[in-house]
Amino acid sequence: MNNDNKAPDFCLSSQNEKTYCLSDFKGKWLVLYFYPKDNSKSCTLQALSFTDNLSELEDMGVNVIGISPNSVKSHKNFAEKHNLEFILLSDPDHKVLEKFGVWQIKKMYGKEYMGVIRSTFIINPEGNIVSEWRKVRVKGHVEEVKQKLAELIKI
Repeated sequence: MNNDNKAPDFCLSSQNEKTYCLSDFKGKWLVLYFYPKDNSKSCTLQALSFTDNLSELEDMGVNVIGISPNSVKSHKNFAEKHNLEFILLSDPDHKVLEKFGVWQIKKMYGKEYMGVIRSTFIINPEGNIVSEWRKVRVKGHVEEVKQKLAELIKI
């Protein structure tokens, strides 16, 4: 892989009001997923699916981070309500969403608006994006991610 696949570095606040930077995860595998909104049906299902598979992912040496434009407070409530055990980062200014190309024009009921395209990236220990999914369908997605990780990590 060349540096064209380098994941853009960033620093954002988590639901616990701690700042995390992508560089904090250097030397580790990372699943970075972007989702539209805390507590919406699909986003809750996706978060619960990652939570249900978290120990298996951690056994593979993988960290999971979710990012949305919601506030730190919203993330805190979302995480507490659903017992989410991974990091949720707040990107209210869409800076990281834009860096990863997931803040785009969406259409619903004939109206256009800017929003998050549900996407997942696997970042290797060197900080390169080695796999990505855009316009993710929630059902079965975490299983797809685990399968890809097993191939990449060669478990």
